[in-house]
Amino acid sequence: MFLETAIKNNPALLDAAFFFHKHHLIEPNTYCIDLDMVRMNSALIAQEAQAQGISLYFMSKQFGRNPLVARAVSEMGLPQAVAVDMDEARILHNVGIKIGHLGHLVQIPQSSIEEALMMNPEVITCFGVEKARQINKAAQKLGKIQDILLRVIDEKSCLYPGQEGGICLRNLEETAKEILSLGNVRIVGITSFPCFLYDDESESIKPTRNMEVLIDAKDVLTQMGIEVKQINAPSATCVSSIPLLKKCGATHGEPGHALTGTTPLHALGNEPEKIAMVYVTEVSHRDDHNAYVFGGGFYPRSHLKHAYNPEHKHIFQAQELPAGNIDYYGRVEDEDGLLNIGDGVLFAFRTQVFFTRSKVAVIEGIQKGKPALVGIYDSTGRQLK
Repeated sequence: MFLETAIKNNPALLDAAFFFHKHHLIEPNTYCIDLDMVRMNSALIAQEAQAQGISLYFMSKQFGRNPLVARAVSEMGLPQAVAVDMDEARILHNVGIKIGHLGHLVQIPQSSIEEALMMNPEVITCFGVEKARQINKAAQKLGKIQDILLRVIDEKSCLYPGQEGGICLRNLEETAKEILSLGNVRIVGITSFPCFLYDDESESIKPTRNMEVLIDAKDVLTQMGIEVKQINAPSATCVSSIPLLKKCGATHGEPGHALTGTTPLHALGNEPEKIAMVYVTEVSHRDDHNAYVFGGGFYPRSHLKHAYNPEHKHIFQAQELPAGNIDYYGRVEDEDGLLNIGDGVLFAFRTQVFFTRSKVAVIEGIQKGKPALVGIYDSTGRQLK
């Protein structure tokens, strides 16, 4: 999905990834992250957000919750993170990253609420009054008041399978009244997901029905006398979409893939953020006209199409395996027999590194012509080397 764009906009990253693999400094099934480019992307996003008056929480799961990368993002003007779950929150909190948003997309388990509150998140999202009560009880015990967001949906909301849930707009007033009776939580805003998505036809990012629901929800809460300080509208947050967030009435966004230049919009290769992450593996064996490469990092929604070998300067057709299969291997079409056992092969596709069993190699100095391997991590953010 992103390979030709990477060759066009960041060939030095491909060269560095291939070099470190060829010299046995990184293993196959490794995502290589260009730390210089992540810094540049983060700075561009932070600058646009400041210009538009939009606040941001950055998401780290796409790049494997990597603490080194997360610190780089934070240092470039995006100091607060959104943690998708408690595992991510712990990793980020333990390396000094401020937790801005918890509970969305994944609600906080009851047994972890006190731990979450002790991280002092700016906001926690609740899918209903029951979770608000649990947070209220823990906050009361700790002697604090926790600001919360309400996830609001309606019958026409755009929701991914398995990500359903939230307060129906028609029940929002009743639910909010119940929450207002609690003494240790405070409603400060609303959220939903996804609020923006890439549109193939127009090749641009557009708001979904969820954004309309949030504006309607704001009106309901405002009429109740609740000050809505935050309208959090995540998905596809990047330099090009931040003005759209402002136009549609959002106050907050949550950049994730934009940090590595890998939203669907970035596949066109025309965005300010550039590709900062590629996947390197090697040929395990051959079968007829196919070369099979070690897997572990392929992702069912990757839109994978091509593979690349810098020595041959050749782009190969690659086949995305069915989602029901374990990705022991990836398959690359090679009728000319160019690829030999052990050859390095590079990919650039849409991924969620935390979802994989890959390693993550963080490389610094690529953009200065002096690439240096500064750390190797597993896909959960734990340092290996």
